[in-house]
Amino acid sequence: MLPFAIVSLLVTVAQGCGRHSGDPDTAVESSYGSLWPLPQKVRFSSLSLKIRGSSFQIQDADESSAGPSCSLLKNAYRRYYEYMFPNERTKGHTNGFADPSELSQLHVWITSSDSECDGYPVVTSDESYELSVNQTYAVLKAPKVWGALRGLETFSQLLYEDEYGAKNINLTEISDFPRFQHRGVLLDTSRHFLPIKVILANLEAMAMNKFNVFHWHIVDDPSFPYLSRTFPQLSQMGAYHPYTHVYTPADVKMVIEFARLRGIRVVPEFDTPGHTQSWGKGQKDLLTPCYSGPSPSGTFGPVNPILNTTYDFMNLLFKEISAVFPDHYVHLGGDEVDFKCWKSNPDITKFMEQHSFGEDYSKLESFYIQKLLDIVTSTQKGYMIWQEVFDNGVKLKPDTLIHVWKGTQQQYQNEMAKITLSGYKTFLSTPWYLNRISYGQDWTSLYRADPHNFTGTDDQKKLVIGGEACMWGEYVDSTNLMPRMWPRASAVGERLWSAKDVTDVNDAYSRLSKHRCRMVERGIQAQSLFSSFCRHEYKGI
Repeated sequence: MLPFAIVSLLVTVAQGCGRHSGDPDTAVESSYGSLWPLPQKVRFSSLSLKIRGSSFQIQDADESSAGPSCSLLKNAYRRYYEYMFPNERTKGHTNGFADPSELSQLHVWITSSDSECDGYPVVTSDESYELSVNQTYAVLKAPKVWGALRGLETFSQLLYEDEYGAKNINLTEISDFPRFQHRGVLLDTSRHFLPIKVILANLEAMAMNKFNVFHWHIVDDPSFPYLSRTFPQLSQMGAYHPYTHVYTPADVKMVIEFARLRGIRVVPEFDTPGHTQSWGKGQKDLLTPCYSGPSPSGTFGPVNPILNTTYDFMNLLFKEISAVFPDHYVHLGGDEVDFKCWKSNPDITKFMEQHSFGEDYSKLESFYIQKLLDIVTSTQKGYMIWQEVFDNGVKLKPDTLIHVWKGTQQQYQNEMAKITLSGYKTFLSTPWYLNRISYGQDWTSLYRADPHNFTGTDDQKKLVIGGEACMWGEYVDSTNLMPRMWPRASAVGERLWSAKDVTDVNDAYSRLSKHRCRMVERGIQAQSLFSSFCRHEYKGI
């Protein structure tokens, strides 16, 4: 047993709904310091130790199954050492002097026989860990490397500075795991092209907040920046610029590996049949010609679902996508299909009659989606779809993941209930569209939203795998993405990681203010919550 004294805190005790709306003028210091998201169980002691970069090391435990060849952990050790001791030049090499009042070592112990060091995170990856800081050394135990990554972030958050700037850490015991499997951030790189360095910075911030899915909405109506090896004309004609505003195969590979090293999955979205205007610039006859009266109007609508060439194209494109992106899932979109163009086209009208679809164009959409799902299934991939595909009655595989984004609170709660009652897994984004902004502390409404807040059985609630914060790009580019995203997305991160009863907005404000300053110190342009200052202010790019 550790000699815990005076302060003993258990997060398993319900914290209540919060005393007020998070008014910073009445906020009090949190008992949990700056931990974000709050771990499942925490015990602090009032006893503290000094910790100096010149004498501190992060190393593999002797019993660890990961071994010295695990580059993922070595990369993480170096990264977190530099986060904790940004001004040190010793890079963790001890000076040989062991002061009993100092913590000098963190031992990382991967307990499972398969550390998964060389693999990719998946939807069922084990991110649990246990962290113990005692008077001799600290131990981080995790079944897999993914839990070790989360534990390293938590360990780094335990450090604090005294009035003289010296770093300290309290004796601590933590047992932690995520509440939800799927904790995502969506970035839209079509409406505005985001340079690679901005995407990588966002992935870094995601790791600091324990997100584990990067939903890359890579193409859409305005531009097609994905450089396809199979169809290079798609970006050549459809990107804002064919050389400066595209993601090359090397860029995509870099993003995937950067994310993997932080325990983050990369799920690409290629949304069809709508949101495809940029596709048509480089692929002849892919889009539906719209008509004005008896003649073509010169404009084009959604993907043309009646041509065999459409499915030949999709088959080749998604074979490439399945090879480029290692994650099991591809997001296929399927939202906001405008039927006006289909209705105007005489060839499609004739096709509708031949297939007895009547005037129900959702049946034509379903016809297309079903063929696309079969194509993706043939590549051995699973798929995510926006809720309209489910709403329109498309036949779906049992492991389909349905993404809820529409409606008021009551409407999306009803949708979650309907989807789970049908036996499908789902995840939520409706209350977490971060591109929508307002004056004041709008993070509190993000913090209060919960994917389980709908009427349903326990079995239905188990089908909810989590949620995503979405940043759509109509008014967002590299100049304002990071401050608009962070720390507002942090509120979503805690909701998806921490226990359901962690809902005290007052306590969250205290911790989030400190966490925001920590992100700023690490180079993330996280905007302020209210009037305040950070000890280490943002120093610029």
